[in-house]
Amino acid sequence: MPSDIKFKRILLKLSGEALMGEADYGIDPKVLNRLAKEIIEVQRAGVQVGVVIGGGNIFRGEGLAKAGMDRVTGDNMGMLATVMNALAMQDAVEKLGAYARVMSAIKINEVCEDFIRRRAIRHLEKGRIALFAAGTGNPFFTTDSAAALRAIEVGAELLLKATKVDGIYSADPKKEPGAERYDRLTYTEVIQRNLQVMDTTAIALCRDNKIPLRIYDMGVPGNLMRICKGEAVGTLVT
Repeated sequence: MPSDIKFKRILLKLSGEALMGEADYGIDPKVLNRLAKEIIEVQRAGVQVGVVIGGGNIFRGEGLAKAGMDRVTGDNMGMLATVMNALAMQDAVEKLGAYARVMSAIKINEVCEDFIRRRAIRHLEKGRIALFAAGTGNPFFTTDSAAALRAIEVGAELLLKATKVDGIYSADPKKEPGAERYDRLTYTEVIQRNLQVMDTTAIALCRDNKIPLRIYDMGVPGNLMRICKGEAVGTLVT
């Protein structure tokens, strides 16, 4: 591994909405391709990369439940949406000459592998990008919680959440221009201030298992590599 790379293994959380680009729905191939290129770049630099992708660009179980659908049914549909996104990312990665494996928390063997922790670690050690789909496999848990869980299970040294803002703010900076931006926070501060960068279950999992979390702007090309080289991009939560 090159000496300027600071992390051997990371877990990247991408929201489903991140894949939409400027569209209202679905996947923007240009955005997908750019994200795949950035992931491959750090993987080829010697970083083992696991990825959890949400499904909000297709279905969001919580939103469907608010519209009257049974919550468990809505969450099951949301989990299937994450599988679709993971398959799209796998295709983008492999078209660029790298290797990826989709591992699902729900059985869907004709499409992808089951998530098995030891096999996931083996994929990472072999230089494959591991795409973890279907959340935790359970309703009522978000893909944020799944990202924290998978980071712990595979022994990631850093959990990254790619967003559309350059860190954590005291309020939504688009709605409140005077919102304070934080460079560093503790997990307890995030919970107490109700900053809502990830759900409380995910934050508690990271806190209890001492996994650092970095929130960064995925819209800036090269940010992922900068973070892997140890630069203080975005907000660090420890």
